[in-house]
Amino acid sequence: MSIEQLQPATPQQASVYLPYIQGTKRNFLPYAISLYQKGILEGHRKIEASENIPFVASWNVATLPSDLTRCRMQFDDNADLNYEVMMASFEFISFLIELMDNYKRYRVTDFSQSFYRKLLRIDE
Repeated sequence: MSIEQLQPATPQQASVYLPYIQGTKRNFLPYAISLYQKGILEGHRKIEASENIPFVASWNVATLPSDLTRCRMQFDDNADLNYEVMMASFEFISFLIELMDNYKRYRVTDFSQSFYRKLLRIDE
């Protein structure tokens, strides 16, 4: 399923996350929740001066915004390129909102730089 085919989550489902999502990011919230509820996403990591690397991201779907979500990513269908990160579901949904915003602008399904910094534990 592509991002364009997503149906928005109900206002009731979105309202649970409203305290955690600010400003214009709220416009994407119902769609990000819908994507979150799928539990899987295929995309491509943009690499400058090289070909994009395909990835599959999968995650558990938590019930509450403060519940933990474990996201696993596998790049290039290679078991050696597996990564995993845990965060509160509201934080992960915020990253999905950034992904959707980037998709709208550039037509590339990829997470933000800040997501990859967290995934690779660069700032720890």
